Amino acid sequence: MDTRTGRWVELAAGVLARRYEELDQTLGVVVGSRSCLVVDTGGDELIGAELAAAVREVTALPWSVVLTHAHFDHHFGTAAFAPCPVWAHERCREALVRDAERDRAAWVAHYREAGDTATAEALQAARGVLPDRLLSSSVEMDLGDRMAVLSHPGPGHTDHDVVVHVPDAGVLFVGDLVEQGAPPSIGPDSDPARWPHALDTLLAMRPRTVVPGHGDPVDAAFVAAQRDELAARAPDRG
Repeated sequence: MDTRTGRWVELAAGVLARRYEELDQTLGVVVGSRSCLVVDTGGDELIGAELAAAVREVTALPWSVVLTHAHFDHHFGTAAFAPCPVWAHERCREALVRDAERDRAAWVAHYREAGDTATAEALQAARGVLPDRLLSSSVEMDLGDRMAVLSHPGPGHTDHDVVVHVPDAGVLFVGDLVEQGAPPSIGPDSDPARWPHALDTLLAMRPRTVVPGHGDPVDAAFVAAQRDELAARAPDRG
């Protein structure tokens, strides 16, 4: 299978994760009776188009997009869904304006050095799309007979992480606040000291299934173990 072609993992009726070998990434969709919500769009328009076509095989309902954070692999596929509402934290938009082109250049260089010219060119050609629906704390979205709650649990992987809770299904999409198959990615825009508290906020939602931005879906015990690992590396500042 092409590493940039995904496969669906059904988490609950109308709640699916799409898994890719490329970057071990996990995107998603939540389907209601009137609309659907796409969770992240991948690192370029080719992956975005692959995801959009796969969503259309699941539902013909109108879609919105939510970006869990501003790193390149979560947003450069958004143009494949346009025009549509694009949700994100207000600081995510600021980060995209400030950092998206620098992020793009760094990863284009990475793929070229790795000999993956096709991915480098796809990323170089991707059109940036800024979110036009911004939240600061939380927003409830009525998808029709199903609610999706978008919320910012506090600083962690970035200062603008957004998670998507689907209460009736017990599913929580968390972006890169949790990773399965690799340690949490701590970058220059991360807040390791407050990250454990963000994970406590996720655990308080009592999800049955947690969908990381990279890796397979996990349970609450996995999140608690990752919280403890992060807390051991960087004491909580409170």
